[in-house]
Amino acid sequence: MTDLKPEQNNLLANLPESVRERVFPHLESVSMPLGHILYESGTKLRNLYFPTTSIVSLIYVMNDGASAEIAVVGKEGALGISLFMGGETTPSRAVVQSAGYAFRLNASLLIDEFNLSGPLMHLLLRYTQALITQMSQTAVCNRHHTVHQQLCRWLLMSLDRLPSNELMMTQELIANMLGVRREGVTEAAGKLQRQGLILYNRGHITVLDRPGLEAQSCECYKVVKTEYDRLLPATLAV
Repeated sequence: MTDLKPEQNNLLANLPESVRERVFPHLESVSMPLGHILYESGTKLRNLYFPTTSIVSLIYVMNDGASAEIAVVGKEGALGISLFMGGETTPSRAVVQSAGYAFRLNASLLIDEFNLSGPLMHLLLRYTQALITQMSQTAVCNRHHTVHQQLCRWLLMSLDRLPSNELMMTQELIANMLGVRREGVTEAAGKLQRQGLILYNRGHITVLDRPGLEAQSCECYKVVKTEYDRLLPATLAV
């Protein structure tokens, strides 16, 4: 944890020095173990999280237990947007998809800074618009595209938020994220492996050919990435 720096989160990295001096002393580094639930549906949020080396999935869980990922958040963004949007709660669950670390900021401190209508507010609002685009495009993708295309999109979005081309993820967990049957993920992953695009072994996925993976993904990945690039500073592009 000694190497952890707030600047590893791209939102925090793009704050001017005057804002950093107010905010950074109040940031607390926290461990984000795999499967850890940051918040449940309907619970009042108390902190805004800025992932650095971790990835968190926003998941909607149905009454019958079925679930599907509606967005993924990593070093490009923040978790807990309901705090500054005025809602304080959300119907989704936030679960750590890839273990690592994050920085968190207490809700009251966040609101104080947000109400100054300065750089942090503008960054968070632009990020929120990009996140809404991701959620909307995910819904479209889940409805209209094949499991194979969805898996390619999901792998690419995860890769953008990790420092390497390797992911630790079981097929069962991927199926839960995508809201599809595990057999569909097994078939899609097997096809990608036979094509030499990925190497999969016991929950360890290595992407061998990213351009090839992008070529087989649907347009949803590019739509979301383009919107992040448009709305946020260059160093925030995911």
